[in-house]
Amino acid sequence: MKKEADDKSERVLSIYSRLREGQTIYKEEESNRYGVAQRTIQRDISDIQCFLQTQSYDTGEVQEIVFDRSRGGYRLETKIRKQMESGEILAACKILLESRALIKEEMFPIINKLMDTCNDEENRKRLKEYVGNEMHHYEELHHGKKLLERLGQLENAVKEQRYIRIRYKKLTDSMEVIRKVKPVGVMFSEFHFYLTAYIEDIDKEKEFQNPNDIFPTIYRVDRLEEVMVLEEHFSIPYAERFEEGEFRKRIQFMYGGRLQKIRFLYTGADITAVLDRLPTAVIESEKEGRYIVKAEVFGKGIDMWLRSQGQVVEVLK
Repeated sequence: MKKEADDKSERVLSIYSRLREGQTIYKEEESNRYGVAQRTIQRDISDIQCFLQTQSYDTGEVQEIVFDRSRGGYRLETKIRKQMESGEILAACKILLESRALIKEEMFPIINKLMDTCNDEENRKRLKEYVGNEMHHYEELHHGKKLLERLGQLENAVKEQRYIRIRYKKLTDSMEVIRKVKPVGVMFSEFHFYLTAYIEDIDKEKEFQNPNDIFPTIYRVDRLEEVMVLEEHFSIPYAERFEEGEFRKRIQFMYGGRLQKIRFLYTGADITAVLDRLPTAVIESEKEGRYIVKAEVFGKGIDMWLRSQGQVVEVLK
């Protein structure tokens, strides 16, 4: 069995390598070369085609194995897809508009530029019709602030590992505080952009509910009244670097707090809604529509979400 697998791997890699070199592949010739049926070679070519399709999603380079009738064999055809298709543009526009992340002055130019990338005049007109009504009824968030320049400033500070000094208006009592922080990430969640940063020069025992908290503090970007990027650099060991993707899995509500493990009973109609909301959620067991779910989450926001589910959720631990 292992030999068969090794033979197939060697055969597929050889065919793929020769296709990449521009050679034409003939089924009968390959069948004789490897002592297998022609339908086996056809399956090998199909496997390579599936691999190429998967690769195209990541690279934008569309490669396809085509049958060249003039040669009577298969060859590799490569196309570079740089332009977005109309369906992709429509999806991007609708996601942006639904996010309500920016005021009209910043959002609408982005939407219009996206639609203008569509080469086909007829499709471009349709796109403008599809999103025109949503643009007409677009409701800005109450803060009314421009954010694009600030987002670029914060991301540069993160990349260059520069300390920043911020003047921040708290959400609870509107009191302003000044902090010197290490910025480690900029994230978006439910209408708002957030800065994640570690506070420097602060009495954690006095200021924090959890002085031993090892996770970054979260600041809403529109509540940053002032940002000054300092010349001073900081360094974080690679092993301890902040990974937005991993943090994202555990924080869905952008509230500070501890990393905690929860376990609850769910009896609602759609368990996938829970799994989508909590990326770390795992179903421990299920019986007659009653699910025991566990998840690892960060912050106090999970408490509010659990309460909002009413009788379909019962916290077990």
